[in-house]
Amino acid sequence: MKTDIILAGVGGQGILSIAAVIGEAAIASGLNIKQAEVHGMSQRGGAVHSNLRLSDLPIASDLIPQGKATLILSLEPMEALRYMPWLATTGWLVTNTTPFVNISNYPDIKEILSAIDNLPQKVALDVDEIAKSTGSAKAANMVLLGAATPFIDIPYQRFADSIVKIFTRKGQAVVDVNIAALEAGKAIAEKVLKG
Repeated sequence: MKTDIILAGVGGQGILSIAAVIGEAAIASGLNIKQAEVHGMSQRGGAVHSNLRLSDLPIASDLIPQGKATLILSLEPMEALRYMPWLATTGWLVTNTTPFVNISNYPDIKEILSAIDNLPQKVALDVDEIAKSTGSAKAANMVLLGAATPFIDIPYQRFADSIVKIFTRKGQAVVDVNIAALEAGKAIAEKVLKG
């Protein structure tokens, strides 16, 4: 089993929280994990990405070569397109459709979404709106993670257990909202897979 994941977004969207939940679930599943992050401009809304490699065998490098990512998870649609050269031909893109417009020359969102729509294997969803419907806009990252769980070879319950472990210190209400967001994202991905 080997899963290479690129997480992408902008500072403050919760990319590193997604990585923490996946990492915790992987460790609980007895998998090896390597992670590399870039988040230098995250405090100013700059680009953030993380390479996350999971395997039942030893992992030599924490960086994913171009064309080898099993999965790209993106909380920002333009950032999804930025990392498309890393996606394997059999890989999946799971992305938010709502832009985070943080630059004056942000491309036309219709063109970005059209490019995403042309991909053969994708789940594109408005994680911001779904998160609000589950009780907290801050849980958008967990909606995205939920939509990615069918593509990660780890039992779903391990992701839920990881949320409990990581967020318990913030109180039961925060745990409950994040679990609801995870479940909502998973339900949407399952609908996409059923066609």
